[in-house]
Amino acid sequence: MTFEKVKEIILDCLKCDEEDVVLSADLQNDLGADSLDGVELIMAMEDEFGVTFPEDTAVNIKTVEDIVNYIESQKSDSE
Repeated sequence: MTFEKVKEIILDCLKCDEEDVVLSADLQNDLGADSLDGVELIMAMEDEFGVTFPEDTAVNIKTVEDIVNYIESQKSDSE
């Protein structure tokens, strides 16, 4: 499941509490990500899932659900 892998990456990159990583969690406000964390997170997602986050998409990623939805949309496009 995409969410579980995204959650693992977020926990590794942000060092936040596991119970805080839910779909509705805001990366900055709830999980404490700063702009550098965001870049590292996007790079880790790209490496793990083999997708590319264009800059206009990356700047609009605000929640865990945004990441999951984008990855899912890219996976369905490639099938």
